[in-house]
Amino acid sequence: MHVQIVLFDGFDLLDAIAPYEVFSSAAMLSNEEITVELVSAEGAGMVTSGINRLKLQATGTLDLSRKGIILVPGASGTIHDNGPDSIPVKLKKAAESELSNLLREAMKKADILLSTVCGGSLILAMEGLLEGRHAVTHHMGMGLLSATNAIPVNARIVDDGDLVTGGGVTSGLDVALYLVERELGPRIALAMEQLFEYERRGTVWKAEGNAPKESQQENSNETTRDHSSIQANQNVNFQGKWDTTISTPIGNLSAILDLTSKDGQIVGTAKQGEEMVTLDKPVLEGNQLKWSMKVTKPMRLTLKFIVTIVENKMYGEAKAGMLPSSKLTGHRIS
Repeated sequence: MHVQIVLFDGFDLLDAIAPYEVFSSAAMLSNEEITVELVSAEGAGMVTSGINRLKLQATGTLDLSRKGIILVPGASGTIHDNGPDSIPVKLKKAAESELSNLLREAMKKADILLSTVCGGSLILAMEGLLEGRHAVTHHMGMGLLSATNAIPVNARIVDDGDLVTGGGVTSGLDVALYLVERELGPRIALAMEQLFEYERRGTVWKAEGNAPKESQQENSNETTRDHSSIQANQNVNFQGKWDTTISTPIGNLSAILDLTSKDGQIVGTAKQGEEMVTLDKPVLEGNQLKWSMKVTKPMRLTLKFIVTIVENKMYGEAKAGMLPSSKLTGHRIS
């Protein structure tokens, strides 16, 4: 079994080192040959972590010709701003590198098991690679998983077949020990736990067994959402075309909004370049217009909008999960 742990600029040390030690130690307890190495998309060289800028040596390039496990850690940094040291910016930078292309190809290979720790799943999600897939990440990033059209599951580990994700800063131990059990069996996994004096935490979720019943509260909330789009305020003139700019932490997004009313409901579209998308369930509450919308730039997301309309001006914000709110400004053009 060959394990490649991927390093990128700003990676979280614990996410990478904990699995490295688990897999390295498992090699001592198994008759199967187990190799583990630190790699990067760029090849051999020193890679700087996000904690105190500690450097680790990547011994080579992520090799998709090697069957086995690829493990992607998350990033570490600040969480309360949108500067270059923030976790979302570091994850997006990794997603925009050659790493995302390699991971996209890895997901097509039947002999590769892709796994992530903590925010590592967001690197995949930001490039649209988790659409329709069950996954977990750090609790602060679960909203972003949903915004990228993944299916977030509140479990410690989510096993979605050829994709295994772990949620939480310390989940690297749990993910690695689970992968040892999955690939080498529970006896070796138990021996590893005893060696480390660590018992795995939480539940491993799989799409197996009976599904739980939905609560009446969930159904009630869904019903409320379904009927929200018929609300309207006749005192606010929202209809027309609007030239808007959304200032996101990772780039500006321009869109032409076209809003109107049809059969007592608000309907609208947004044009981004040559791409046209439909606004999802727009509702007017007072002088605030709310809707959600899928965008592909600067990343694949479902953004939730709250804007205020004053005569021919529009201003407000767009939000996606853990990403900082993005300022929206716009004006009516027709």
